[in-house]
Amino acid sequence: MRRTDDGADGRSTRRRFIAASAVAAAGGVAGCGGSNDNSTPINGTENTAAPSWYGSGPGSFEQRPAPGGTSMSEMPNMAGTLNVYSGRGEGLVGDLIAYLERRYPDLNVEVTYAPAADLAQRLVTEGSNTPADVFYSVNAGSLGFVAEEGLTQSLREDTYSLVGSEFRAGDNAWTGTSGRARTIPYNTNALSESDVPSDIMQFPNLDGYAGEIGWAPSYSSFQAFVTAMRILEGEDATRNWLQGMLDLNVQEYNDEFAVSQAVADGELSLGFANHYYIQRVLAGRPNAPIGTAFTQNDAGTVFNVAGAARINASDRADQADLFVRHLLSAEAQEYFAIRTFEYPLVDGVDPVGRLPPISELDVPDIDLSRLSDLGATIDLMQDVGVLT
Repeated sequence: MRRTDDGADGRSTRRRFIAASAVAAAGGVAGCGGSNDNSTPINGTENTAAPSWYGSGPGSFEQRPAPGGTSMSEMPNMAGTLNVYSGRGEGLVGDLIAYLERRYPDLNVEVTYAPAADLAQRLVTEGSNTPADVFYSVNAGSLGFVAEEGLTQSLREDTYSLVGSEFRAGDNAWTGTSGRARTIPYNTNALSESDVPSDIMQFPNLDGYAGEIGWAPSYSSFQAFVTAMRILEGEDATRNWLQGMLDLNVQEYNDEFAVSQAVADGELSLGFANHYYIQRVLAGRPNAPIGTAFTQNDAGTVFNVAGAARINASDRADQADLFVRHLLSAEAQEYFAIRTFEYPLVDGVDPVGRLPPISELDVPDIDLSRLSDLGATIDLMQDVGVLT
């Protein structure tokens, strides 16, 4: 596999979701190992060996049944050279792509790794001259931006039908491939879950926790969260919320893993983070005093997706569509559950991790494509003084 590494971004309708298994996640951080795959051949054919992440959870102690969904064995083979612009870092998805190349010896995937927003702008600049066949993004916002620029080609029904309509573009210009929920990590030595407000707009009123709440305003998922707040609550209410958090002496961190670590260390009582950062803390520290709380039906519980689109300038439309379909296979969905702690989007593949049941979680009714409007969000955050 040949890659152009341009600086990987490796941090990275109402819906009721399947409850997660309440298990302690221990073992290596997702995607940080090498690409060795000690697979067991299926039907005596080495190329179609079951991937090593089948049948075990983090730390290889949580035995899992074979996932449901559609196996790669039920999908057409891939071949030839495919150019993928990946806004997901190599440390997160490199092993999965390497497995595809081993499974299909005639396939060569050339990956350009860079932040999703940068790759989206590159696609606009390159236009019809882009070498990209597939755009693989860490968030729906960048996918929506590329689609709005008319650079994508609708996916085929065999591909997009694998995912619920709430997790893909209305015109099937892109589809989600895995998901993450916005959550409130809290220190279980300092608070109980009932102490955490269920309304995100109430957080600036937590005067008793001044200086004990953390955020990562430069992180793309946080900016998508603020964008969702602008859409759901309005510009003025969002401005007041940001100012209120600053008045509460909110602590700034570079990323949401750092926020979650600070909560677990007792430096913070509360924070704002994607759910999987809490799970990654627990993967290395199973007894860390950190819990996961959810707000209700507001920006604080937006469910965003990583996803993929095929580029309309590509002359390999069939293979580009098949690549996206393989990201929705049972094998890939299990990879996202086991290796990245994300939520699989395909029915029959369960998430893993120490999570409270989320089958009753109310997610706000919001078109994920609208999260592409980051410009106005960044302007607002700069105007308030959250970003410089």
